[in-house]
Amino acid sequence: MAKVCIVDTTLRDGEQSPGVAFSAKEKIKIAQYLDLLGVEQIELGIPAMGGIEVDAISSIASLDLKARLTTWNRLHLSDIRASLSCRVKNLHICAPVSDIQIEYKLNKSRLWVLDCLKRAIRYAKDYGCWISVGAEDASRADPEFLLEYALLAQEMGAERLRYADTVGVLEPFSTYRELSWLKDKLKIELEFHGHNDFGLATANTVAAVNAGVRFIDVTVNGLGERAGNANMEEVVAAIRMSCGIGMNWANDKMKALSSYVARASNRKMPKTFHDFRKSGITLYKYV
Repeated sequence: MAKVCIVDTTLRDGEQSPGVAFSAKEKIKIAQYLDLLGVEQIELGIPAMGGIEVDAISSIASLDLKARLTTWNRLHLSDIRASLSCRVKNLHICAPVSDIQIEYKLNKSRLWVLDCLKRAIRYAKDYGCWISVGAEDASRADPEFLLEYALLAQEMGAERLRYADTVGVLEPFSTYRELSWLKDKLKIELEFHGHNDFGLATANTVAAVNAGVRFIDVTVNGLGERAGNANMEEVVAAIRMSCGIGMNWANDKMKALSSYVARASNRKMPKTFHDFRKSGITLYKYV
């Protein structure tokens, strides 16, 4: 099975957890921990938010980190300009693709989404940016429109498509089926972004890997909007045990990272770390 790459979004989606707000110093420390661990890609945040977000992203971008550093952007050209002002040229550009979100979140049409996506990618490409495109709420989208959106992203030069189960409605069988279908239709790489509303984020992420998806989104301690995202610690152990895929990581740093994020977010560490001795199983043998 092909190598799997971890995309960590603790600093973006993780910070959307209720009551979580990292300081600039904490964001920098978390990014450094992730890089030392060996995470391949770190989503730094949303420059369009301005203020401390821009300061933190700019500071991290100035560090000599090995990971690919990306920012999250809407279709607005002003978002892209904000990212460029932070000296980041690896951009994730995202838009809703389900009719319910296009209508009620954007108050727009499918055609508007496609037109704005084309304009945003062209604008970013003019600045030499690397681009991944996000399909927000893909799991509730009309499959034919999702494919049209994905093919447009591919045609315009995006390097990757993120399939987002934004409200966590998938289960492993549907995850495998939908991503296998989409993968067969595209030449660009796929990325899976799962949420844990029904407690299935890790299982769905493993199913995505089994469907051939090489890029998977996680957060430290499973932080994230509502019920959270796929938990990094669980996912790394699960794909090692279930798929036979190990990470070339400095795994001795994972518990320190989890502990630091727990303190910074004022959340308890997951039971994964508290109980592994009691059960006679050491997690770090599997990651």
